[in-house]
Amino acid sequence: MKKASRLTFIESLIIMLVMFGMLGTMMIAWKMTPQIPILLTFTLLLFYGRFRGFSWKELQDGITEGVKPGIIPMIIFIMIGVLVSAWSMSGVIPTIMVYGLELLNVRFFLFTVFVSCCLVGIIVGSSFTTISTLGIVFMGIGQVMGINVALTAGSIVSGALFGNNMSPLSGTTNLSTGIAGVDNVFDHIRTISHTALPAATITAIIFLIAGHTSANPNMSSVHHIINALNANFFISPWMLIPIAVLIFCAIIQIPAIPTLLAGSVAAIIMHIFIDHPTVKTISDQIMNGFQLNSADKKINAIVSGGGITSMLSSISLILVALTLGGVLIKMGVVDNLIGRLNNQVNTPGKLILTSMISAIGVNFLVGEQYISIILPGTTFRDNFKKQGIQPEYLLRVLASGGADINALVPWGVTGIFISGVLGVSPVVFISCAFYVWLNPLLTVIFAFVFGKNYDQSHVKNVKMVKVSEPINN
Repeated sequence: MKKASRLTFIESLIIMLVMFGMLGTMMIAWKMTPQIPILLTFTLLLFYGRFRGFSWKELQDGITEGVKPGIIPMIIFIMIGVLVSAWSMSGVIPTIMVYGLELLNVRFFLFTVFVSCCLVGIIVGSSFTTISTLGIVFMGIGQVMGINVALTAGSIVSGALFGNNMSPLSGTTNLSTGIAGVDNVFDHIRTISHTALPAATITAIIFLIAGHTSANPNMSSVHHIINALNANFFISPWMLIPIAVLIFCAIIQIPAIPTLLAGSVAAIIMHIFIDHPTVKTISDQIMNGFQLNSADKKINAIVSGGGITSMLSSISLILVALTLGGVLIKMGVVDNLIGRLNNQVNTPGKLILTSMISAIGVNFLVGEQYISIILPGTTFRDNFKKQGIQPEYLLRVLASGGADINALVPWGVTGIFISGVLGVSPVVFISCAFYVWLNPLLTVIFAFVFGKNYDQSHVKNVKMVKVSEPINN
């Protein structure tokens, strides 16, 4: 067997174009389930790697290294499946829905959803937690009110990701801070707010306008849903206790997995005291999801869901996507592409645009937000320093192009999660996740307009750090 040699830039570029062409054709034109196109692409890449002299062990090491960052997110997916089922069976989600239907005005629904998800996202520091709790509730309320599904999902995603960007508790925020070499996470929040706040303001205005163009809901239908929920569940402020438990755990910075477990256990305990289910019933619902069997099929569809099995398809997609990404990294495809881009910049605007393209490209190649933060961050940070640009501006790129854009990648960890939890295709919510589009766009525009002011003459205590593997969210 011939010895493996480094792939050229042209080879890497061709691999990327062929890969995107295959995935696009099979997933969009032929409407194939994403796992199959990714597996086929992965198979061809393996054969090409062998042809270029990479050993099976090297390729297998790439697979292992690629999957490693996704282990914790996959466990979180399972915990969220448990949480959703526990909150549904106990009446937590129905309680929030009843209060929401009684209090929310359809004209301000989308705006309220966006702002609520922003605030909760900042408090808990996790877009996953925000989407899997408030997101599910708002999707149900929006369905009852007759709100466009894409707009509802887009407002949830936009608010959750803004909150994640602005929270000092966020895993991606702290990872970006470390990669860029900034000691204080609040410097990150201050700097990113210069683009995130305008993006959020524009997004809020869009949802406000969209809400005022929505048709009035059939109030008799809304009242029917409220009555049906009251008839099938114990609706009470006491049912908000599991939410308080979850928020408290997040505020005191308990990691995501035990936080989700605490919220689930609190709901199950209340369910036991109120409804007296058998252990077998609880275990079946945790595994397979909660299923309401009332005479009203619409109510059944709205409140049923969750369970570990509901996340298995998403987990399998994450596995195959990260497997493909790991081999691309091991073969040097990703390094070749972003390395060439790094050598082509000589102004602040071009540097930020190029690093943004790299972060977005890694997202689409690898599908993992931590890697899309780490690779461009470690590649470009010396160039930022060399050009005298404050490292906080690299943070803007890593947050918007690295962490946020992952939500727009159908095979990305965040995109898969959103699709699985909210029950909508990525194509549905991508078009209306306005904040996710606006934040990186404004980051690049501001770089070209104000780039000459991006010097680091007043920055102190800057320390470049090396991160060998991503931290857990």
